[in-house]
Amino acid sequence: MFTPIQTTFGALLLHQATSLLLYGNGNILGASGLIRRLFTSPTKGTVAFFAGMAASFVPLALWIPEAMTKYPTAPVALGQALATVGCGLLVGWGTKAANGCTTGHMLCGLSRLSGRSAIAVATFFPAAILTHHLVHPSLLTDVCSGDVPCYLPVYPSRETTTSLAILTVTTILAARTLPHLVAKWTKTEDIKCDPNVPARIATQFFAGLELGLGLHITQMSHPAKVASFLSMPNWEVWDPSMALVMVFGVLPSLIENQIKGFSAPPCFNEKFELPQKTVRDIDWKFVVGAAVFGVGWGLSGTCPGPAILRSFAQPAWGFLWMGGFWAGAQMLREGC
Repeated sequence: MFTPIQTTFGALLLHQATSLLLYGNGNILGASGLIRRLFTSPTKGTVAFFAGMAASFVPLALWIPEAMTKYPTAPVALGQALATVGCGLLVGWGTKAANGCTTGHMLCGLSRLSGRSAIAVATFFPAAILTHHLVHPSLLTDVCSGDVPCYLPVYPSRETTTSLAILTVTTILAARTLPHLVAKWTKTEDIKCDPNVPARIATQFFAGLELGLGLHITQMSHPAKVASFLSMPNWEVWDPSMALVMVFGVLPSLIENQIKGFSAPPCFNEKFELPQKTVRDIDWKFVVGAAVFGVGWGLSGTCPGPAILRSFAQPAWGFLWMGGFWAGAQMLREGC
């Protein structure tokens, strides 16, 4: 069902996660790239980011349990397990070929007015929608069963709304304040080029925390919630929540990027480490990769960011999906 209040709070946290990492460490928040880095060349900062995502379960479990993602049952049959591996493989190959997924291209790329990201998004979204329609022709999901139109808004209680507002504001303030305090306490602001500077590691932790909370609260971490958005243009079973993610997750970043720009260095790095490729560098592999990622996304409703969270909640599922993801990326690296 359409959840405008929760989605708005969660989308603001997604915006803050990408903004924090960009203007703190000068890095793009690309979930698929971070997963590959964790597998191949983990750093303290990478581990801190995933620790932050894992930590997102704690405040929700203690304070707002209704906002936690309730995942489908993990696969137990061989066919389900193979399907999970296959979806991970498609996403792994596709995101490696297309140099990003929904976080890197949609949340970060569109807000920087990247032409490459715009083409990637314009490729993987239609591919995901078409795949979902072909594989699930009824378009019914666990969150949109067809009993009532899914576009009708459902609002949380006043207590839940208040708790979400307090959690969102508190998290944003902590993420914007504590890395600077860490830099002051450790006196490391003059060696920004060192990736192990505590302030940079703290920034990555809070970026992961905000991303995890944002995915939980928007419920973009729930496969059925995503699949219901991909049900367009069948409006009776269409959940427009993801549209608000684009509005409150991308638009604030776009405005911030236009105001701040990238001329002055970020807080904890000597310079911004932004992608250098342009539209002119797009080749067939990039477009095919974006389409293959869209197919994998449309089949399962899961992209790399939400897959990280589900792996913490369901390690058996994570072993299968992440194994497929790693294999897909390795196939491309080896030129297969």
